[in-house]
Amino acid sequence: MPTLTVTHVTPEEYLAAERSSETRSEYLDGGVYPMTGASVNHSRIVLNIGAELKLQLRGRGCDVLVIDLKVRISDSRKFFYPDVTVICEELRYHDERRDIILNPNVVIEVLSPSTEAFDRGAKFQAYRTIESLKEYLLVSQGTSLIEQYVRGNDGTWTLTAVAGLESSLTLPSIECTLNLGAVYDKVDFNS
Repeated sequence: MPTLTVTHVTPEEYLAAERSSETRSEYLDGGVYPMTGASVNHSRIVLNIGAELKLQLRGRGCDVLVIDLKVRISDSRKFFYPDVTVICEELRYHDERRDIILNPNVVIEVLSPSTEAFDRGAKFQAYRTIESLKEYLLVSQGTSLIEQYVRGNDGTWTLTAVAGLESSLTLPSIECTLNLGAVYDKVDFNS
């Protein structure tokens, strides 16, 4: 997780500061964690995934949102900025500002060296408490690898890992397929 810069801030104080800030920070149980700038590869992967899903979901009533949309973990002191969020039901908002959603169906995080442990650990643990969330994807920047967690009807999460640019991954909750060649288009694994 990124370096802690502020501690023991209330959710209300965090939101007031965040909504007037030019930079983004995530919030976890009183701590404010600044988000660092993304690499070129990170930006390409996020855009590629968003474009692929948007094209496949066109006309199906789903929203594909990238980067700047906050998700709040219901009944908690946690606010995150997923890299890609898919919502296939009516959007539920935290408040009248309509800048924080409560009901993502799919959350996708592109892993960075500084955030990977947090994305796999505390963040995934928090996301699992969102009733609407059916899939969580972790996308590597260093190699062509996507790890997919799918929630079963009994609430258990199953992991599938797919690697290689010729591979593809089906997202059953939204009936879409991600081709890794498209996800990693123009990504330089040597940078």
